[in-house]
Amino acid sequence: MNDNDELSTPVRAIIADDHPLVLLAIENLMVSYPNMQIVGRAADATELFKEVDRIPCDLVLMDLYMPGGFYGDGLEAVRQFKVRYPDVALVVLTMETEAAALKKVIALGVDGLISKRDRIDLIQVAIVTALARECYLGPAVRSLISDATIAQRLDFVRKMLSRRELEVFTQYASGLGVTEIAARLGRSVKTISAQKCTAMRKLALHSDAELFRFAVEHGVISEDCLKNRR
Repeated sequence: MNDNDELSTPVRAIIADDHPLVLLAIENLMVSYPNMQIVGRAADATELFKEVDRIPCDLVLMDLYMPGGFYGDGLEAVRQFKVRYPDVALVVLTMETEAAALKKVIALGVDGLISKRDRIDLIQVAIVTALARECYLGPAVRSLISDATIAQRLDFVRKMLSRRELEVFTQYASGLGVTEIAARLGRSVKTISAQKCTAMRKLALHSDAELFRFAVEHGVISEDCLKNRR
């Protein structure tokens, strides 16, 4: 087979979703993609596995939660699929919003994870990326994981610092000077300076530059706030 033959060979795809209208919508979308052939459909994991066993395929696009079926739904279905069909590119669609659950799906080795809240045209981007054996994460998935990570980091800061230290740390990171913070909070400059230094020591920060970067990375202040300082 020459390169032109390989380029003209259609990608054989199987789609799985327990909602008939969603299944139809995805199929109508995917048949419009170049070199794409829908060779099977399924409404739960059991049907999906039967379809993959019945006809060879290159790609599976499946909903994360499909009630019923011998293999259950969610993580267990994905886990078993990756074990049984390691050579098939797997893109997962989901309405899941819990970052911890999304991270577990990614850890199972899926080739794509995209939220049903994302733009529908991103399904094609996910498919192309998955077929190249690179993991694609949709914008909503990335945002949910990022927000959760920042929330965890901010919780760490809150546990490390006292209420007053966090108050001073936040205001200083926001661009206020020690003297201005002292005037606002009705404390002495010496006290504010000491609380700032204590906070930095607890967080292992050695310079104002480290402090500002840490504050953004841990959700204490927004990146826009840091940009406005410049």
